[in-house]
Amino acid sequence: MVNVYDQANALESALRESEEFQQMKELYSKVNDNAESKQLFDDFRDIQMTLQQKQMQGEELLEEDIQKAQNSAQEIENDENIKGLMEAEQKMSQLIQDLNRVIMKPIEELYEINNQ
Repeated sequence: MVNVYDQANALESALRESEEFQQMKELYSKVNDNAESKQLFDDFRDIQMTLQQKQMQGEELLEEDIQKAQNSAQEIENDENIKGLMEAEQKMSQLIQDLNRVIMKPIEELYEINNQ
């Protein structure tokens, strides 16, 4: 019988070695090596986390919060280091979505067979 956790660990290793992850890692280093990029990126992430926490707690987002987030997003779009990292994140996210579809296939097929 196959040990699913062994397979998951092998997949984790493969992801670490993937071109997508290596590129993301390299671009993340570029952001961290540039003081201005790092500050913009940290500020952006802090704002995102604050907004998520407010939403999860059911707090209303103020116009000020939304404006702050939009301004921060605009600033990071103008930073080539962060822009590259965000593009690499999107590629990695797509890869993970593709893998998730593959992983969920047996369950989807099971329900399809039982619904026919």
